[in-house]
Amino acid sequence: MSGRYVGAAVRRHEDPRLLAGRGRFVDDLSAAGCLHAAVVRSARAHARLVAVRLDRARAHPSVAACLAQDDLAGALRPLPSVGLPTPPLAARVSFRVRAAPGVPLAARTVRYAGEPIAVVLAEDRAAAEDALGLVEIDYDPLPAVTDVEQGLDPAAPRLHEGWDDNVAVHFALSVGDPDRAFAAAPVRLRERLRISRSAGMPIEPRGILAVPDLRDGGITVWTSTQVPHLVQRALTDCLGLPAHRVRVVAPDVGGGFGTKCSVYPEDILIPAAAARLRRPVKWIETRREHLESATHSREQLHDAEIAAAADGTILGFRDRFLLDQGAYNPWGIVQPYNTVAHMLGPYRIKHAAFDARSVLTNKTPHAPYRGAGRPEAVFVMERMLDRLARQLGLDPADVRRRNLIGLEEMPYDVGLLYRDGNPLVYDTGDFPEALERALDAVGYAALRREQQALRLRGVYRGVGIAAYVEGTGIGPFESATVRVDASGKVVVATGACSQGQGHETTFAQIAADALGVGLADVTVIGGDTGEVGAGIGTFASRSLVLAGNAVARAAGEVRQKLVRAAAALLEAGEADLDVADGQVFVKGTPGRGLPLAGIVQSSLPTFQGRRVADPIFETSVVETVPTVTFASAVHVAVLDVDPETGLVTILRYVVAHDCGRVVNPKIVDGQIHGGVAQGVGGGLWETLVYDAAGQLLTASLMDYALPKARDVPRIETIHLEHPSPRNPLGVKGVGEGGAIAPPAALANAIEDALAPFGARITEGPVSPERIVALIAAAAPTPRE
Repeated sequence: MSGRYVGAAVRRHEDPRLLAGRGRFVDDLSAAGCLHAAVVRSARAHARLVAVRLDRARAHPSVAACLAQDDLAGALRPLPSVGLPTPPLAARVSFRVRAAPGVPLAARTVRYAGEPIAVVLAEDRAAAEDALGLVEIDYDPLPAVTDVEQGLDPAAPRLHEGWDDNVAVHFALSVGDPDRAFAAAPVRLRERLRISRSAGMPIEPRGILAVPDLRDGGITVWTSTQVPHLVQRALTDCLGLPAHRVRVVAPDVGGGFGTKCSVYPEDILIPAAAARLRRPVKWIETRREHLESATHSREQLHDAEIAAAADGTILGFRDRFLLDQGAYNPWGIVQPYNTVAHMLGPYRIKHAAFDARSVLTNKTPHAPYRGAGRPEAVFVMERMLDRLARQLGLDPADVRRRNLIGLEEMPYDVGLLYRDGNPLVYDTGDFPEALERALDAVGYAALRREQQALRLRGVYRGVGIAAYVEGTGIGPFESATVRVDASGKVVVATGACSQGQGHETTFAQIAADALGVGLADVTVIGGDTGEVGAGIGTFASRSLVLAGNAVARAAGEVRQKLVRAAAALLEAGEADLDVADGQVFVKGTPGRGLPLAGIVQSSLPTFQGRRVADPIFETSVVETVPTVTFASAVHVAVLDVDPETGLVTILRYVVAHDCGRVVNPKIVDGQIHGGVAQGVGGGLWETLVYDAAGQLLTASLMDYALPKARDVPRIETIHLEHPSPRNPLGVKGVGEGGAIAPPAALANAIEDALAPFGARITEGPVSPERIVALIAAAAPTPRE
């Protein structure tokens, strides 16, 4: 597709509305007679529920109802489980996967602190929250599992009855002959690496407004979600309603990052309460609830090994790791398999083996968060490459140069299977070019020359490199409907919903080029099951690859309908017509044409004559892809470390990336910048800490540290466009990429800066406290 808009740095169409405060988020919505919900949550990490006494709360004058599991038993089925192995994958990889999907309300046992037990519904939010203190719960405490290795112990308490251990997922796979490669290798290194637990922290917490329709028993649910169609499907199952009577709408959503792509207990609980009471119900998550009860991510423990030649050529790689899954397993193999599938990255490694386990613990459930297993993989591989370079006395950049897959090797078969069951084959990309462009931009050679002189002056500067390849645009499908209305305006509706990605602009650019109209003539509607009957949602860097191509194909088919109708009306051949500036006209004679509104109106049958063309200028498309496309990037961080305070100051941050064809450079830059900012937080501060009893110790922003504006440097982006042959637009996903590499790049840069002290980084995030401790443990004085 070519035109005036695709590829242009168009300003985001949605920004004036949002910046002027005209956004409509869930908490901006209201309904007459609305009740407000507050959720009673477990104070224990693991316990039997002996008694849940709601009488005092029910007696509160502003409380309309208090509901526990027995009150809503008919509507409270287990939450959906996704992420089971596809048949092609299961046929070639041996998996042990056990479902532990979670429930809307705990009935007999609570398995993490913060698990919902009951809901209070009151006339206002303050009364609902006050009444929480009137609920009395008797617990019979059970021993808690709070460490992933403890969870593997045969003597560990079992989280679920009937399980012989706490392993929810286990699989192993390999490529080549890693044992032989290790046996023959002159250099072998082993390291234990740990990635801490973190939270998604979107600026808007979760929220739900459920409004029952008293006429037909249906319900409309406005919810801050990434997956409205999945929520609709769960609600039809739980409420026993047909799909057309359950409308789920994602209005303006203030960030998601994967945290909002699960179907949560509240997604069922609040609509079920509204249906039971026949009144609207609203629930808005507090920040403490988000930290305590919204899904967590990242926490993994790796025992990695690398085998190499004396010149730094990688001969083999092995990794055994544990993922701390928390109490339930709603996403199956997704995170551990993503980690394995992305571990080898852009490097030519012919022999590798992996063993992965997801282990249940008495913590909040683990689920995808921006990157979904990929940042962990990159942290492990890039840490091992820096360790190898240091062991061999080589420049870290040279080790990467020696092992990067070349452009001439594309498409490159990694030798594994991707999560969709297809061979893991990189489609396009020039990894060496990305490395050199990033190093040149940061002035790498000069930085290395200056580094020693700076150390003599007490300035400890480090440079860190991290590279990745990311599978984007996973299926199975996404949908779009495009129509031209009687006024000649274009409406685009899609199952993909925006949480800040700029869909209203990007999809409008695609449709406008296809239909020859201006951007102002296109309205984009996303995330409304009443507008699009089938959809999946926005996650996994998939929206442009799937929904974008669906919009392009649907708009192309509507264009053909317009040309066909105009040909009949103008008595011209279809091949002689063109579409531009809101009209269909005879090529070379724009004066002989019809505006889109005229075509639509003239195609309608009248009493004066039969119709000359089909009057419905609308097409719906379900777009599928053969497999994922592979985006890639190299990140380079330059920073200074104060060894006395552990304070890190990031001086430069460069990203050379390839997301295929760039539809809008401004929006791509925004996605990268936002991702890097989150990656900086994950790399330097963000960590969720539990005590031995399973109590969350970092349940507020006083304890869970987030990056501030001053902590994030100006991010320099370099666009490398290698279009994918796997979809008509040639695009690759970019939503998650910015967050994948920063923890690794920063850890590498910090260890590089601290090389005179002999400090070794084996755990992220690399907080100031950790830096000071590492220096103290390594050596009392720096070495030159």
